[in-house]
Amino acid sequence: MVGAREVYRRGSASDWVAEADVGGAGVAARLRVAPRPEVLARVRGHLPQVILVAGIAMALLLAFSVGLAQAAVRRADEARESEERYRRFFEADLAGAIVTDPEGHLLDANPAALRMFGLDSVASFADRRISSLYAQPEQRPELMAQFLAKGRADQIELDMRRADGRPLHVLANMVARRDAEGNILEFQWFLIDITDKRRVEVQLRQAQKMEAIGRLAGGVAHDFNNLLGVITGYGELLERDLSEDHPGRRRLREIRRAAESAAALTRQLLTFSRQQALETRVLDLNEIVPNAEKMLRRLIGEDIELVMTLAPDLGHVRADAGQIEQVIMNLAINARDAMPKGGKLMIETSNVDLDERYLATHPSVLKPGPYIMVAVSDTGHGMDADTIAHMFEPFFTTKEKGKGTGLGLATVYGIVQQSGGTVNVYSEAGHGTSFKVYLPRVDDEAAQIRAAEGEVLAPRGTETILLVEDSESLREMIREVLEASGYTVNEADTPEAAARTVSTKGAATSLLLTDVIMPGLSGPDLAARLAATNSRARVLYISGYTDEMIGSRGRGLDPGTNFLQKPFTFDALLRKVRDVLDAPS
Repeated sequence: MVGAREVYRRGSASDWVAEADVGGAGVAARLRVAPRPEVLARVRGHLPQVILVAGIAMALLLAFSVGLAQAAVRRADEARESEERYRRFFEADLAGAIVTDPEGHLLDANPAALRMFGLDSVASFADRRISSLYAQPEQRPELMAQFLAKGRADQIELDMRRADGRPLHVLANMVARRDAEGNILEFQWFLIDITDKRRVEVQLRQAQKMEAIGRLAGGVAHDFNNLLGVITGYGELLERDLSEDHPGRRRLREIRRAAESAAALTRQLLTFSRQQALETRVLDLNEIVPNAEKMLRRLIGEDIELVMTLAPDLGHVRADAGQIEQVIMNLAINARDAMPKGGKLMIETSNVDLDERYLATHPSVLKPGPYIMVAVSDTGHGMDADTIAHMFEPFFTTKEKGKGTGLGLATVYGIVQQSGGTVNVYSEAGHGTSFKVYLPRVDDEAAQIRAAEGEVLAPRGTETILLVEDSESLREMIREVLEASGYTVNEADTPEAAARTVSTKGAATSLLLTDVIMPGLSGPDLAARLAATNSRARVLYISGYTDEMIGSRGRGLDPGTNFLQKPFTFDALLRKVRDVLDAPS
């Protein structure tokens, strides 16, 4: 409050004085009014009027003083409210806010910034400079160049470090607070944590790169399958024509062995590109893993300890048993090669539930829900970040020349992806590696895994087969094999020629053996024409592509369709033909 007190002293005329004490809001003053002697001499006869005028003047002066004091109080309150408002905003802001002096010393930080950098309090910033937080100090000149050019820095991506050394990626804005002369008093930084966003972008680019490589690998494998089919097929025919003691048989066996190795590589490429045909069924991985133990012990050697930890209540998955065994074998071989001086190989199975929070930090095609996890871990030399970034690429290898094909982990990636799962890797140089495979859990009962049946002679037949294949060398070889097994073969090199054969000889055709993807009329379209002429005729599709890739081209095959993947052996072809012909209607 502002208060005033008037004091009048009477003595001689020269002692007439008016005084007032003014106080409040930290302001204290005494106001004093006294007439000059010459003025008193002139107005001595009009003293009452003088006193009245002096009183009015005093009242006006007091009112002005009170107004000044009240304005000062309002300004102080407004400044205090503005400071509190700014502090509340500063403290509650979800973005990190940091204040530094012109030399870069850290002065203040809000809770979001403290959390971002992994610090407990503003005192943790003591004696630090903003430059100490850069993971790449060369980024600072770029930021300052933009600030000097525009007077501020906007939307700059910076690579920084948390207090524990972990990487922190931020989107930064920076402005300056200046004094009246334009000198910089402090820099104000506003930071948004984009670490998870950057991680997702990197993983997305990796997935897109793997998808592109997979498409290329699938296309190359398809073309090679046709060529290998001709090589292996004619190799078989020649071997049958030669006597047991003919010197050419050994050379033919080497040709066939090389072709079979090449076919195995194309199968791995198809597996990586998720285009390999799978025979899926419900499996208990606690049966698959122990069944592979004997083979694993032979693979890894005696200087590596094998430890298996299997969950007693493990759920089931739907997958191809042979492919899952391949995944375990490839990961075990990778672990063995990482432990040249011995170590420990650990294989673990468990039930896991992946939630949205986990999947947000481990982007994949998976949805939240129950999964079966198979972990293959080792105590080897581990991998650095660059190796991890490329490890699933076909033909990428860190092994010395001549050792390994570079397709082991690529095959693992393809099998797991095609089985509806994902594989994550945790590794540090010098600290070992852990691969974790996640496959969707199903509630169905597991199928029994039966041992392979013994070899029997390939079956023969006398039916009429319409063969449609646009590769001339492969078509001629298949025709020769079928005719040698007793079948009558009508062949066509184009869908149009096959359509004409259907119209003239369709009624006598027992089986249509056709490629799926051909110029013009597709295999399924041709089968539909044959069905209109002969509804009893069976159909067997052959292709260097798989049913999944065929479906992506708009010519998908219905579930349960008879299909044979190229390249195939004569035995496989003849057995499949016989199975299709003998199947119940």
